[in-house]
Amino acid sequence: MGFHGLRAGRAAAVALAAGMLATAVPAAGAAAAAPAPRIDLTVLVVDDGGGAVGAIVAELKDTGVPYRTVRLDDPGRPVVNAAFLSDTVSGRPRAKYQGVVVPDEDPFGAESAAGAAENAALFAYEKSFGIRQVDAYTWSHPGVGLEYVDNGGYAGVLDGAQSAVTSAGRTGPFGYLDGPVTFEDNSALVAESYGFAGRPREGFTSFLDTPVGDGAGRGSLVGQYTHDGRSELVVTFAYNQYQRQFRVLARGIVEWLTQGIHLGQSRNYFSVHVDDVFAPDARWDKDRNCTPGDIDCGDGGEGTTTDIRMTAADAQYAGQWQQSSGFTLDMVYNAGAGEEWKAEHGGTDPLTAQLLADRAQYRWINHTYTHLFLGCVQDVSVVPWQCAQDTAGNTRWTSRADISAQIRDNHNWGVQKGISLDRSELVTGEHSGLRTLPQQPQDNPNLAGALADNGVKWTASDNSREPQQRKAGAALTVPRHPMNVYYNVGTAAEMADEYNWIYTARGDGGSGICETNPASTCLAEPLDPATGYGSYIVPQEARIALSHVVAGDPRPHYVHQSNLAEERILYPVLDKVLADYRALFADSAPLVNPRQRDVGTELQRRAAWSKALADGRVTAYRIGTSVTVQAPSGVTAPVTVPEGTVKQLLLGTAVFGAAYAGARSAWTSPELLQSAVTLRLPA
Repeated sequence: MGFHGLRAGRAAAVALAAGMLATAVPAAGAAAAAPAPRIDLTVLVVDDGGGAVGAIVAELKDTGVPYRTVRLDDPGRPVVNAAFLSDTVSGRPRAKYQGVVVPDEDPFGAESAAGAAENAALFAYEKSFGIRQVDAYTWSHPGVGLEYVDNGGYAGVLDGAQSAVTSAGRTGPFGYLDGPVTFEDNSALVAESYGFAGRPREGFTSFLDTPVGDGAGRGSLVGQYTHDGRSELVVTFAYNQYQRQFRVLARGIVEWLTQGIHLGQSRNYFSVHVDDVFAPDARWDKDRNCTPGDIDCGDGGEGTTTDIRMTAADAQYAGQWQQSSGFTLDMVYNAGAGEEWKAEHGGTDPLTAQLLADRAQYRWINHTYTHLFLGCVQDVSVVPWQCAQDTAGNTRWTSRADISAQIRDNHNWGVQKGISLDRSELVTGEHSGLRTLPQQPQDNPNLAGALADNGVKWTASDNSREPQQRKAGAALTVPRHPMNVYYNVGTAAEMADEYNWIYTARGDGGSGICETNPASTCLAEPLDPATGYGSYIVPQEARIALSHVVAGDPRPHYVHQSNLAEERILYPVLDKVLADYRALFADSAPLVNPRQRDVGTELQRRAAWSKALADGRVTAYRIGTSVTVQAPSGVTAPVTVPEGTVKQLLLGTAVFGAAYAGARSAWTSPELLQSAVTLRLPA
């Protein structure tokens, strides 16, 4: 039996099982007399190990939505029956799950008696309690409310396909999307997406569709199939958690599944830290393929080069760009390095004067006074460098006094110049002081004390080395994404040349690093120095940054002041990120541009919430128009609800949360003299 016939056979078995529902669903009169059910705010995931279910699980996990997984390949898994799905609490019927994610419309396999029984129990449960089901990936056929694709539809590769949110999608779960949803096409050599676009039948409402046939017709890729008292969200294209088309739709999938009422919340974040402000940056040497002055350039760190440093005109342009783009940069500054530059150049510095004149336009972060390396004392007589040792063989460390002075002096300079600063935020030079593998496998033991001396609560780390937030003494790290717009380039040609060195094979004149590093991929051929930056690097880096944004990752991105100097090569990347985002998302879902402390707080809350869920210490449920959430003391809960929801206070109510993407959401905790959060939903 072929694929088509096999699925048709399964569909018939599902239909037979669905016919058994009448014996499991309470009569209308009995349901009306019963008290309103309690519906627990947890999602049931029936997992076949496939990428589609895995992607939805990733979205639930990342946004803080509780879920329970039943693995189909686990011989010891529980049987999904009425007792597994529901029970009674204090005389009130309880639905243990507010939504169900399944691989497809026949989750347990109706070919077997056991599978048919589990299907019947699940479908009866959904009908009885009004629970929705997401079919993570299936094909176009009448069993899911769609025509076969040979009846005016399409089946095949979707790379580069243009899909659109329908009017029903805009007024429904995908109203936060504005423009077309274009399927990724990152390589002409690889088929990245495959799917089925079928014409809707009776009972099917398409939310996302694409042209089929001669282009006049539309075939559904995501839609709602309402039948037999149940609702299924039918997705007919394959995807994984990293693909943009899924990431932009993931929010709507969860909102549809939970009917807009769930634990967890989602925002799209983007912030950019510009390091080394006031300081000059060394320049890449295209002939030597290294950066003179750097330790690994073979000159013991003593080489010289023409520095890259912003001018007053560059500073003026940065301010103008911020105003026109509606986006604020974080200026991460080294005042002492700027003072040294000024002393070496006649005692005047138009750049500093311009930035200080415009200081209110930016956010500012302490980057230490002279960008001193704050870890171990570096022995640069060898390549790569190593930590210097004393005569007893102990590692020599930068002292607490020196670290503290770097933090304190830079902060004080900024305050004296009228810069608005948050003492709790810090970015050390090269993220130094924190462990640096392989040479320095532990934090400088003097770092924690120096951070405490200066009231630092949030210190930056490199996400490519340490993606998880962790403690540094009493402070917490804030991981930052490095952007591949290098610190040591001021022109597009320099950027393309260094990029070629890193990402081309030895046979093509490159370093060959990409051949030995399993995390890297070599370019098929070197980029043209004249055009490679604009044609390849800009769209590549914008795509990577936007992938972080649409994944709800709050971690900042970081670049360097050199990227705002000379040819100002950073702006094309930022312009593309902003333009692509704003073309895709509606005004109801604006980019959130958090400062460092807010990112740190968000990551801290997420970690505490994840632990509370893992420990089974969260209770949350809905009864009618009332939502109750109980979490451990000190743990704030993320909650998303419809517009019009209010929070119950000791006396009266207050509007709940902040508006975002058509809903209201917030981190919340009980008010004074309350033991739980109580929300009142709109009627």
